[in-house]
Amino acid sequence: MPESAQSAAAPPMTPAQRRVFLWRRALALVVVLVLVAAVGIGASRPAGALAATAAAEAPARSVTGNAAVDTGDAGSFRLGTVRILGVPVITVASPAVDAGSGSGPEAAERARVIEGNLSQLYEPRNPCTPGERLGEALLDHLSLEGTTAACDPNHLGLQGRPEALRVVVLQEPGGDRRLAAVVPGRASPFPLLTVTEQDAQFNGLTAEALAKRWRGLLERRLRSARRVFGEEQINDRLRISLVSLTVLALLMAVVVVLWQRSHRLLPRLQRRCAEGSGRLDPLALQATQAFSRLLAALVLLLGVAMGAVLLLAWPGQIPAAIDVLMQPLVVLMKALLLLALAAVLRGLVGLLLTQWASHPAVRSDHRARRRQRYLSLLRVLRRLVNLTCLLLFALWTVRGIPVLRDLSTNAVLASGAVLGALALVFQGLLRDFVAGLVLLLDDRYAIGDWVEITGRTGEVVDVGVLSTELRAADQRVVVVPNSHCEQVVNHTKLRSGAEVTLLLSRRLTDLGGAMAVVAEELAAFGSDPHWAARLLEPPRLLGIEAMTADDLQVKALLITQAGQQGEARRALLGRLVERLQGWPQQPGEPPGSAF
Repeated sequence: MPESAQSAAAPPMTPAQRRVFLWRRALALVVVLVLVAAVGIGASRPAGALAATAAAEAPARSVTGNAAVDTGDAGSFRLGTVRILGVPVITVASPAVDAGSGSGPEAAERARVIEGNLSQLYEPRNPCTPGERLGEALLDHLSLEGTTAACDPNHLGLQGRPEALRVVVLQEPGGDRRLAAVVPGRASPFPLLTVTEQDAQFNGLTAEALAKRWRGLLERRLRSARRVFGEEQINDRLRISLVSLTVLALLMAVVVVLWQRSHRLLPRLQRRCAEGSGRLDPLALQATQAFSRLLAALVLLLGVAMGAVLLLAWPGQIPAAIDVLMQPLVVLMKALLLLALAAVLRGLVGLLLTQWASHPAVRSDHRARRRQRYLSLLRVLRRLVNLTCLLLFALWTVRGIPVLRDLSTNAVLASGAVLGALALVFQGLLRDFVAGLVLLLDDRYAIGDWVEITGRTGEVVDVGVLSTELRAADQRVVVVPNSHCEQVVNHTKLRSGAEVTLLLSRRLTDLGGAMAVVAEELAAFGSDPHWAARLLEPPRLLGIEAMTADDLQVKALLITQAGQQGEARRALLGRLVERLQGWPQQPGEPPGSAF
C-alpha cells in the first residue's frame, strides 16, 4: 500500500488522442465562427415596422420593435434616445415621477414610436407577408387590374427623392409644437413627434426654439438616410461587400492551411525535443506553438471582420459593424482584466491558506496534516477562482454582444427558464459540485491519503470540485464522483496503524517462550532509532487472535506517523521471521520449526 503522495506524470498522447485533440480544437473554431456569423446576421436585421401612421406618439399605444433605445434617468427626467440608421439624433424626456394619466408615455416608449415614424420616411417596408403579396398579384392579374396595390412598399406615399423631403413645425391648438414631414404627393403632413414641456426643460430651451433646432437636424439626417437607401448606394455597398468578403475568405483559407501545417509540424518537433537530437529544437517548438496560436487568433479576427462586412452591406448598420469590429479588442481587454483579477485572487487565497497552515496555535502532531490539507485546499480553491472568473468573462462577453445587449424582459425570462431546465438536466453535476464543497470543508481526506470509497481503494492524487481521483496499488486511476463519497475510510489521517500477523506452528512445545521472543523483538523494534521517530506508540503484542488446524495467529499492532505503516509493518515482519527462524533449535531438528 503506498504511504505518500506520488506525482504521476501525464503520459504522452497517442496519435489517436492527438487527432481527437485537434478535431476538438477545430470544432471549437467552427463554433466560434458560426456564433460570429449569427451575431452579424442578427445585428443586420432591420428594425421592426412600427405602426405609427395614425398619429405621432399615441400615449395609450403599446409599441414594440427591434430598435435599440437607451433609457436612463437624469434627475427629474427619464430619457430615451432616438436614432436614425442606428446613430443617435435627439433625446426625448418624460417626468421621472408619474404625474397622472395626462403625463404622457414614458421616454423609452416615445423614442420607439418616434423612430418608427422617422423610419417610414427613408426605409421602404412592405406591410404584407410574401404569401399576401403573391395573392394580391394573382388577384390583380385575374380580376382587379388597375387598382392600387395594398402591398406596395410606398403605399403611404412617404418615399421619394431626398431633396423633396421637408420637416416643418406645426402649432397645435393647445400651444404644443409638432414636427411633421411634408412629402410631395401627400395632402397633409406626416406627423413625426410632439415637443413636450419636459423636452424643453431638459434641453434648457423654449419649446419653439427646441422645435426649430430639431426640425433642421431631423431634415438633414432624414435626407441623408434616404440617400443611404438609394438604389445606387445599395448597389455600390453590395459590390464592395462582396469583394471584401471574397478577399477575407481567401485570406482565411490561407491562414487555415498554415494553421493545419503548423499543427502537423508540432508532433515531429515534440519527438525531436524528447530525443534531444538538436539544440535548436526546443526554440523551434516554442516558435511553432506561438505561430500556431497567432494563426488561430487571426482566424477569429478574420471571422469577426467578415461579420462586420456583412453588417455594412445592410443600410444603416454602421454603428453595429463598428461594435462588431471592436468586439475582439473589447474581449481582449476583458480577458486581461479578469486574468489579472484571477491572479490577484489566487495570490490572496494562497496567502490566506499559508497563514492558516502555519498558524502557531496548531499542535505539532497536526502540522503535517494541516500542510496536507493546505495543498488540497489550494488546488481546489484556485480552480474555483479560475472557474468563477471564466463564468464572469463569458457573461460579460455575451452581455457586450450588440444583438444580445438589448434583449427584452421576455427574452431574459425565457433564458431563465432554459437555465432552470438545464439545472434539472445536469442536477448530477450540481450535486457533485455541492458535495465537493462539503468535502473541501469537512476534511474527510486530502491529497496523499490512502482511502477506501465505496469499495474502491487507492491513494488520493487529486481532489476536484466534481470528482476525486484515486490511484490504486496497480497504478490504475479511479475517478469517483464527489456525491458518492458519503462513506470514506481514511487510513492515513493524522496517524496510521497496521496489524502484523505472525503464524506459529501448533507443534511448538514452548509457546510461552515463542511469545516472549516476539515481545522482545517488538521492544527492540520500538527502541531502534531508525524506527522510533516514525512510531507514535511502542509496538503492542495483541496475543493469539485465531487458531487453525496447523497454525496459531499471533498479532501485533503498530501505530505510526501518517503513511508510514506499510514500511514499518514490512520491516517488523522481516525482523520477526529472522528472529524466529530456527527457534527453538533442537538436536536433530531442522531450523524453522517455530513456523
